[in-house]
Amino acid sequence: MDPQPRFDVLDPGCPSRTVLRHLTDRWTPLVVGVLAVGPARFGEVRDQVGGVTAKVLTQTLRSMERDGLVSRRAQPTMPPRVDYELTTLGLTLVEPLDALRGWAEQHADEVLEARSSYDLGPAPAPDGG
Repeated sequence: MDPQPRFDVLDPGCPSRTVLRHLTDRWTPLVVGVLAVGPARFGEVRDQVGGVTAKVLTQTLRSMERDGLVSRRAQPTMPPRVDYELTTLGLTLVEPLDALRGWAEQHADEVLEARSSYDLGPAPAPDGG
C-alpha cells in the first residue's frame, strides 16, 4: 500500500496550496519562461514579460527568490548589475509551465469561442443548472 501523500492541494489547510497559488499566479509562469533560456537582468525580464510593472515584477522576483525558485546575483560594477537566474528547483518548473503555456496558446481560440457563446446564451437557471 502506498503511503499517504504528505501534501494535498485539495485540503484547504495544506501549505502546498500556497505553493500552487504562487506557481499559477499571473506573472510567475511568464518569468519562468523568460529565465528558462538563461540569466537575465531586471530590465530584460520586464521587457520580455509585457504588461508587468516594475513594482509587481520586483514583488514576483522576491517571492520566487524566497521560495527558492530564483537566485539574485548582484555584480559589484558601476552602475550595479543584478542578474536573475532559475535555481535547480526553479528549472524543474520549465517543462510543466511550458506545457501549460503551450496548451493556452493552442486552445485560446476554442476557449474564447466558448466564452463568447456562453456570454451570448441564455442566463443559467437560479439553481446553477
